[in-house]
Amino acid sequence: MTPADLSRTVLHAVRRAVDEDALRAPVPARVRVERTRPGGSGDYACAVALQLAGPAALPALEVAAILRDRVAAEPGVGRVEITGPGFLSFTLDAPAAGDRAVLDAVREQGLAYGHGDALREEVLQFHHAREVRAAVTADAVRRLVVAQGARVRVSCEETSDPDWVRLGVTVDAHGTPPVPLTGIRPVPAGVTAGELLERLGPDAARWGLLRPAGHDRAALGPELLVQGEANPLFRVRYAHARARALTRGAALLGFTAGHAPYAETAPDSERHAGPAPYAQPVPDSESHAQHTPGAGRAQLAPYGGGPLPYDGAARPLLDLIADHPGVLLAAARHRAPDRVARQLEAVAHAFFDFHDSCPPLPAGDEKPSAAHRARLALAEAAGTVLAGGLSLLGIRAPEHL
Repeated sequence: MTPADLSRTVLHAVRRAVDEDALRAPVPARVRVERTRPGGSGDYACAVALQLAGPAALPALEVAAILRDRVAAEPGVGRVEITGPGFLSFTLDAPAAGDRAVLDAVREQGLAYGHGDALREEVLQFHHAREVRAAVTADAVRRLVVAQGARVRVSCEETSDPDWVRLGVTVDAHGTPPVPLTGIRPVPAGVTAGELLERLGPDAARWGLLRPAGHDRAALGPELLVQGEANPLFRVRYAHARARALTRGAALLGFTAGHAPYAETAPDSERHAGPAPYAQPVPDSESHAQHTPGAGRAQLAPYGGGPLPYDGAARPLLDLIADHPGVLLAAARHRAPDRVARQLEAVAHAFFDFHDSCPPLPAGDEKPSAAHRARLALAEAAGTVLAGGLSLLGIRAPEHL
């Protein structure tokens, strides 16, 4: 069970309680679950009982007890406890099965992992000033909310800058709608789209404009072009490129994340099958490709069964991948593409820690093992998350750096 699955399970329990008249309160649009903090109980925690206590005119502990009985009966949930003033703490069954569910979700959804339909009822119009940071931010917010099912139109108060197209920006109309997109700190006077393109190129320019929170100053210095670990954009893109290189290296060694090593089981005719094509996107639709360049469905070779040896440095990486859908939804709801950038930085950092501690490829005379296949599956999933997140920011994810 993934965090998204658990969130839906708790929400379903709330609906059941309301339908059965055990709870008289409005059903929230979504329920947020979070990793339990150090020293806490269980795998995940949720404050929905405290949220509903007021509308239900019941103590939070009583609301928590109503929900606990309904959630505890669901498959995949091992134990539900009530802690503090009314928090629900969940311990999941069979963590290995939950880990596999996360990897399966990445494999099945590809670069669209984390996309959903939570905003499918929303019809939005974002209006922005004729200023490069506002234009790029509005474009990134459009990508995020479209990925969550919303319908969006973007307008600018004046005629758009032709250089915005080179930055990947689309403006649908001009004029002044009732609700502008506000809270975006403009770049200094004289900094234009054309100047940024000439000095930084489209990818570094978009990262520099989107990585800080909208009210903070945009960092647009030469450090964005540094090819080293001090540059977060380089680390994110290099982590993706390294994940792709691991897939190619595994293919040369004769194995993939989803099959037994060729040296053990496959006939000679199969030993040079190509790498798992997890980063080869096939667009879901023309309209999706229009708003999210490079995004689409992809294929990730699945881990082929048995226990998943994910502990130590692998655990933080898998947890970040599991949390990715929630981050994308929060970024869409709050119109905050900087949240996606910070998530990608965290994934890249965890990927390198994992890569160094748990090498996905055998070294020297070592033969590929089940552990290598499982590690490769996790590395490929990280690469997919990085590529998909960069795509939502309008930034390319090169396979070679």
